[in-house]
Amino acid sequence: MQQVMEIANSNVIWLFASLVITMVFIQGVIFIKLATNAGKSLGMTNSEVSSALKTGAISSIGPSLGIMVVAISLITFLGDPLTLMRIGIIGSAPIEALGASLGANAYGVDLGAENFSPQALTTVVWVLCLGGAGGLFVVATFTKSMGKMEKKIIAKKGDGKIMIVVTTAAMIGAFSFLASGEMIKGSIHTMVGFASGITMMGIVLISNKFQIRWLKEWSLGLAIVSGLFFGYIII
Repeated sequence: MQQVMEIANSNVIWLFASLVITMVFIQGVIFIKLATNAGKSLGMTNSEVSSALKTGAISSIGPSLGIMVVAISLITFLGDPLTLMRIGIIGSAPIEALGASLGANAYGVDLGAENFSPQALTTVVWVLCLGGAGGLFVVATFTKSMGKMEKKIIAKKGDGKIMIVVTTAAMIGAFSFLASGEMIKGSIHTMVGFASGITMMGIVLISNKFQIRWLKEWSLGLAIVSGLFFGYIII
């Protein structure tokens, strides 16, 4: 295992991981710039664009805390640069942890076991990279055609209301899928889910009633913290 960690934390691995993370950072900056320009072209004010960016940044803090916990455990098995590279690209620590375990099992060893060899590490890296490539392939292949489909729907209906309904429904469905998947694991998970949901609704209602815009920006982060606090109390 010591030999594996020496390879996993070698300068060569750090070099490639740094290149990948740099590309991810550049893509993020470009995306923010494009999103800002797109928002202004749609009639959004600078204040609204800034508010949307702040909401996204704040909302990412809560999920990042959970990812950090799993990422720390992955560092023990995969080293710092590989964990940084995988989490930096995919951003889903549970999926990366599952992929690492499956890769090790496919080689015939357990992740982090005494017989976890450099060859097993190579297998794990291949599994993680190829496993993440599927989603990137779908995005790269079908994003353009989905954009054309959106334009056809808007042109057919005459306005953009149908797309507002579709995107809202998709967002509700995605969050419901993620929340329900956790809430069915047990009564504690269910209570934590309801606590977070009630907190979210309360914050939004207060924000709308008293016109407190910054409170709405923090709503998701506060709901996550509320769920964590409630879970800590009942456990």
